Amino acid sequence: MSVILKASTETCHWGFFEAALAPVCTIESGEEVTIDSISGKPQNLPGDGFHVPPELLDMHAAGVPTVPGHILTGPVAVTGALPGDVLQVDILDITLGQDWGFTFIRPLAGTLPQDFPNPHQIIIPLDADRRVGTLPWGLELPLNPFFGVMGVAPPSAWGRISTIEPRVMGGNIDNKELVAGTTLYLPVFTKDALFSCGDGHGAQGDGEVCVTAIETALQGRFRLTVLKDHDLIYPQAETPTHYITMGMSPDLDRCAEMALRDMIKLVSQRAGISREDAYMLCSLAGDLRITQTVNHEKGVHMMMAKNLVDAA
Repeated sequence: MSVILKASTETCHWGFFEAALAPVCTIESGEEVTIDSISGKPQNLPGDGFHVPPELLDMHAAGVPTVPGHILTGPVAVTGALPGDVLQVDILDITLGQDWGFTFIRPLAGTLPQDFPNPHQIIIPLDADRRVGTLPWGLELPLNPFFGVMGVAPPSAWGRISTIEPRVMGGNIDNKELVAGTTLYLPVFTKDALFSCGDGHGAQGDGEVCVTAIETALQGRFRLTVLKDHDLIYPQAETPTHYITMGMSPDLDRCAEMALRDMIKLVSQRAGISREDAYMLCSLAGDLRITQTVNHEKGVHMMMAKNLVDAA
């Protein structure tokens, strides 16, 4: 039976990851947990006629941080996880938690920080049944919800860190491929892993260029499994059809190099071929994609079709 973790002032933390943060619930390895997320500051709320989760208003009343960051639900402790292990995050289901989302431009932010000097925001009605969001000019945009932030606690020596930058423990990855039915693998740096998630997105393009996706509340159902003796030092993922490696750095060239090196290793191991042959296959069939360009630490991910590399 899945543990249900509702969003509240007791179960959410705003704007940071920290190894010292006490878990709000504990599960065994291989168990499921259903997690509700909320998103947005008071200025992001819609007008009348939309459902605003009361727990979001409670978070506002408790105090809004003075620095940017995401509202995360958790952390969830996974019994038996130790530094050096890997947390397998199977994303079993994702559903909308409200009937609206928001997208905004903020001066001095985004991929073109100097080009848009004035703030601008739109409220986007979301139709869960038809899986579309309607933009102000009438365009119906298909919804593909995913969590922008999924991560474990950072190394304790890092102290409290912002949720803005994606790092080796995951966090604000903003990878639109991580929808229901996919799996994320995260290196573990502290006892019990301490998994948190949030930053619900209704839809996003590769790049997330203006700094925001369709920001909204989501409910996710996850299975969290501890993997021992697993050779992984940086986040990876897989869809039903593709393997995904990732690179995160302020420099997109560095991001691409990181994602490519990890894919060469993955392909070489799974296909049973040399690094040289794996490098060439990555050139012939691998896809480097820009994950996001707006979180200080930018992101590139590489995708490789499973049927090209899985050994018979």
